[in-house]
Amino acid sequence: MQPNLGLVCITASKDVRYRTVTRKRLLEHSLDAQRKLLEDLYRDNIQTLDKALRYCEAEGIRLYRLPSSIFPFADEDIGREVLAPFAPTLGRSGRRALERGIRLVMHPDQFVVLNSDSEGVVANSVKILQMHADIMDLLAQPRSPWALLEIHGGKGNRADALVERITLLPDAIRCRLGLENDEYAYGAQEIYEICMRAGVPMVFDAHHHVVHDKLDSYEDPSVGAMLLKARETWADPAHQLVHISNGREGFNDRQHADLIEVMPSSYLAAPYIEIEAKLKEEAIRGLRAWSASATAQA
Repeated sequence: MQPNLGLVCITASKDVRYRTVTRKRLLEHSLDAQRKLLEDLYRDNIQTLDKALRYCEAEGIRLYRLPSSIFPFADEDIGREVLAPFAPTLGRSGRRALERGIRLVMHPDQFVVLNSDSEGVVANSVKILQMHADIMDLLAQPRSPWALLEIHGGKGNRADALVERITLLPDAIRCRLGLENDEYAYGAQEIYEICMRAGVPMVFDAHHHVVHDKLDSYEDPSVGAMLLKARETWADPAHQLVHISNGREGFNDRQHADLIEVMPSSYLAAPYIEIEAKLKEEAIRGLRAWSASATAQA
């Protein structure tokens, strides 16, 4: 099967761009004006989401990561109040994506640290995750890893706390949650073990892996081995999702390059690949021949 390549949030061109607003700017307005500002912004961003889905369909892209900030302040009462009337429209958009085979996922921001030793940080993390789960519910997405909410492991050396807090999450979050390895706190093997304990899927990132383990090639045997290990954590292996990026200044540079010049050969067996490159759709187009080779080798 040919790997499905995924677009992350926006295009390098102006085809898919979302609006946002800062807290400072929002609070400069009266409460009624805040509601109006958010209503207009949410409406525009829903239109942009529909445009993104049409773009993905036209380009043959079968995975789309929604921006974490698609609905600013939707984790607060005012945002939830403004977003609620858009439920029918969002439901239609989400069902259209399902019908057309476009998978929707989200990647909550770095402020989500479920295993923090601060209860305030944990509570805020759950609040942010709940907002993402609510958006997926509004989009009529299944409560399963098909509609994945991807996060990192958080604070290092707190695996037990992470497993415990995952088990306490509301179903709408827990049933969609996936954990990704990173360069610093939790390497691929550590995240794999946590995922097995917590019963959530692992999102394997080969670039994070080579940076964490100081490897000099995507062909290191551990890359293919971790891809297969990560697949064990997916209830449906056909839904396995991985990430790829290349280093900007060198192979082990953690900063993302504009394009993807080097791919792990083992990724030809990955069902879904999020392309984390700066030039977004150009990187996807550049990988079409590589992706097609999976079919040729089958």
